[in-house]
Amino acid sequence: MSLTDISLCSRALIRIGAAPISSFEDASAESEIAGALYGPVRDGLLSAYPWSFATGQVALPRLAASPAADYAYGFTLPDDFLRAISAGNGGRGRGLRYRIARGVLQANAEEVMLTYIFRPDESEFPPFFDAALMARLAAELCIPVTENTSRAEALYRLADLEYQRARQIDAQQDSPGRLESFSLIDARG
Repeated sequence: MSLTDISLCSRALIRIGAAPISSFEDASAESEIAGALYGPVRDGLLSAYPWSFATGQVALPRLAASPAADYAYGFTLPDDFLRAISAGNGGRGRGLRYRIARGVLQANAEEVMLTYIFRPDESEFPPFFDAALMARLAAELCIPVTENTSRAEALYRLADLEYQRARQIDAQQDSPGRLESFSLIDARG
């Protein structure tokens, strides 16, 4: 069962003993606070780790104007862009030197393949991420809704544990990293 932004916030509110919401426009303090905090908390958690379900690759469209200095070409970032992981060219998603400045990726290559973290729809969140996000939302909502700082501290500790658990589960969905080039092995011939 996929959860929506409203159901994720409602479950987080229930965890802190508050009433659930049915929309961000409920005319209640809980819905107003949840509506204000949900997007930044979600994006912060998505950006904090290269989640397998939120990692994508895209060939970037090149801008007509060149950057002012250091790099020859500028490229437009995708609308759902949250964080860059790597950039490459020639069919590779990494290995290219680049810089992101003022919403433009700059590089010396004529084409760029960006590997990045994007903002998926909530229906694409796996259950382990839902749990981490609800725990973080509960911690973030606790002080504005209940004004209980000691409870908020405990919820932040629980949110950190849930985040670590989610990272471990997500890391098991990919091949382990390997060294592609190592000077001591290369020296052996």
